[in-house]
Amino acid sequence: MKVTAKQIKTLRDKTGAGIMEVKRALEEAKGDEKKAVEILKIKGAEKLKKRDSKETNEGQVFAYVHAGGRIASLVKIGCETDFVAEGKEFQQLGRELSMQVASMEPKNAKELLSQTYIRDSKIKIKELVEEVAVKVKEKIVVGEIARLRV
Repeated sequence: MKVTAKQIKTLRDKTGAGIMEVKRALEEAKGDEKKAVEILKIKGAEKLKKRDSKETNEGQVFAYVHAGGRIASLVKIGCETDFVAEGKEFQQLGRELSMQVASMEPKNAKELLSQTYIRDSKIKIKELVEEVAVKVKEKIVVGEIARLRV
C-alpha cells in the first residue's frame, strides 16, 4: 500500500514522531492510523528504555493555585536538557500534572503516576508522561510533589 504525504502529516502532527518513523509505521500498519499509532507507541517506549541511564538535571517546578486560593500544588519535573524544559509539550505537562495534584490529592509522585488522568479516564498519568517523553525524545521524571489546602 502506498502511504500518502497527507497521511504522514496527519499522523506526525498527532504523535510528534519523525517523518520516516511515521511513514514506516503507516506502511507496517497498511495505512491504518490506529495501528500505526500503536506501533509508534511501542517503538517510542523501546527508545525510552535506552534513555533510562540518562540524568535529568534540568526541568522545572510547576505551581497551580485553584480559584479562590484555597488549594495549591507544586510539582517538580526533571528532563535531560533546558531546551526541552522550556518547550511547549513539557510546559503543558507541568500544568496538567500540577492541576492533577491539586484535584486528586496523591501522597507522592509514585501514587500520582498510577492515578487516572482527570482529563482522559482512559489513560494513567504515567502514560501521559511517557507520551510527552516520546514526543520530546528525552527522559522525563516526576520528582517531588506537594499539595496545600486552607
